[in-house]
Amino acid sequence: MFRTLKRDIQAVFELDPAARDLLEVIFCYPGVRAICAHRIAHLLWRYKIPLLPRLISEVSRFFTGIEIHPGAKIGEGFFIDHGTGVVIGETAEIGNNVLIYQGVTLGGTGKEKGKRHPTLGNNIVVGVGAKILGPITIGDNVKIGANSVVLKSVPPNCTVVGVPGRVVVREGKKLTLEEQLAHGDLPDPEVQFFTCLQRKIEELEKRLEKLEKEREQITATKRS
Repeated sequence: MFRTLKRDIQAVFELDPAARDLLEVIFCYPGVRAICAHRIAHLLWRYKIPLLPRLISEVSRFFTGIEIHPGAKIGEGFFIDHGTGVVIGETAEIGNNVLIYQGVTLGGTGKEKGKRHPTLGNNIVVGVGAKILGPITIGDNVKIGANSVVLKSVPPNCTVVGVPGRVVVREGKKLTLEEQLAHGDLPDPEVQFFTCLQRKIEELEKRLEKLEKEREQITATKRS
């Protein structure tokens, strides 16, 4: 556990240019204090000690504004930047070297039992206010934009934005609108609007081409 905590603190210096001093990071960064408390609570949770893990979680939430259920599994190098309003559910799983910002929720979508919270891979960045909901999987090296709402699994090496979240970049390549629409079947008013607009433009182009051909035929007939 101490090796993991050391890696968590190192992640702060790697990811936050404002981090200058070890004592400052330990005592003045709520994300660091929250993850330290969680490491202890999670250890007690694994040993099935009643009540105490939840009490530690509640006290940590009171002092940091960050709610992490003691059952959540979190890898090394985890950093919550600022952190107020962050909520991480009981069955959430987070890989190594993950950065999340304030207001992020890793939550469920109902009262189902068992696995009901998301699984995040390694090297992931989750932007301010993003919501990742349900027992979905977010692949390695994914970036999730601020205020996105992600309801379906995301493959590795992608960038996700929007409500509901959709992949706009995959493997460093920006996707076309058609490719974005192929990612799941979630209704997205913004995408639907642009798709409808694109369809109308294509119809108008075909009509203009038809009119142009008719005009050329009429002109050719008059000349003859």
